Amino acid sequence: MDAVAAQKDTVGLPEPCARVPVEHADFIRQVLDRIGDKWTLMVVASLHGGLMRYKDLQSSIPGISQRMLSRTLSQLHQDGLVTRTAYAEVPPRVEYALTPLGASLNDIVASLIDWAADHHEEIRRHRAGTGAADAS
Repeated sequence: MDAVAAQKDTVGLPEPCARVPVEHADFIRQVLDRIGDKWTLMVVASLHGGLMRYKDLQSSIPGISQRMLSRTLSQLHQDGLVTRTAYAEVPPRVEYALTPLGASLNDIVASLIDWAADHHEEIRRHRAGTGAADAS
């Protein structure tokens, strides 16, 4: 597709959506759904320091079930964001790490987590119905 046709397919969309060609929009939304998932954010943040075993990873993420951790790791591995290395030992040992692609998300993920931590009380007040008038 040439630049003129791509521009026609995105005309009228607000930035940054205007940069997304229509023919890629569904897949890009899928990627955003995956990387914007709460467990994905926590897994990427936990793996930023390097290799982790499954149990260590699970204990570093409050509230995640074995099923959700396994599912999230599988999806991240499928997308090329996480490596999975299994060792033929007794007992079996499996280690996970971010790939360079996964590591490129770390600054974004850390910023989102920091933002949520910095603003959770304000959001809690809004959810409780007190609104911005009570925020100081």
